Amino acid sequence: MIGYVTLGTNDLEKAAKFYDALAGEMGVGRMMDFDQFIAWGTMGGAPGIAATKPFDGQPASVGNGVMVALEAKDIEQVQRLYDIALANGGSDEGAPGPRGDEGFYAGYFRDPDGNKLNAFCMTAAKAG
Repeated sequence: MIGYVTLGTNDLEKAAKFYDALAGEMGVGRMMDFDQFIAWGTMGGAPGIAATKPFDGQPASVGNGVMVALEAKDIEQVQRLYDIALANGGSDEGAPGPRGDEGFYAGYFRDPDGNKLNAFCMTAAKAG
């Protein structure tokens, strides 16, 4: 149902560098690239992510409670995505590690505009 998720940016060049690096690690590139809008992913594939300057001309702002989750292949890729995010102007929101007892493993970070993301994967559920 979801084709892509769009996040606002006040600096498309900085956002492009950030998301180009994350998308490269995930094996995808830009699927749309316009003056004020860039989307990453594969047409007809899994949902993508986009960055845009707001159409109304007002400054982009962060949605409280909004987060985009990027599905990683394994815990090593969760760590790489987290590291790539921090190396490209992102900030820490929770280092990679297990969350809860149901096999959910995630690292949390914000992009240069403050939008919250995570990289996650599912591991074997804890035997019990």
